[in-house]
Amino acid sequence: MSFQDKSIQCADCGTEFSFTAGEQEFFQTKGYTNEPKRCPSCRGARKTERTGSGGGNYGQPRQTFPATCAQCGKDTQVPFEPTSGKPVYCSDCYKKVKPSR
Repeated sequence: MSFQDKSIQCADCGTEFSFTAGEQEFFQTKGYTNEPKRCPSCRGARKTERTGSGGGNYGQPRQTFPATCAQCGKDTQVPFEPTSGKPVYCSDCYKKVKPSR
């Protein structure tokens, strides 16, 4: 299939931007069926708005839960809710006991 550059109007700011033949080919290889609706600047702004500056849960701080390390007894915070009967480790002890890959 032969692609040609297309001019598209941004749905957010209204400016015209080019959807190049190379971008169209890339979209096809990824299985995307829709053309972009936003210019590169608005896409970037929207992505930053969704993810915050560093990614993750849409810019929200990670939720942590208090726990006591099963090995050294130190109070720590973990990114999951501890389950009764399963050991939880502080980061120092986890490095010592984690299974190697």
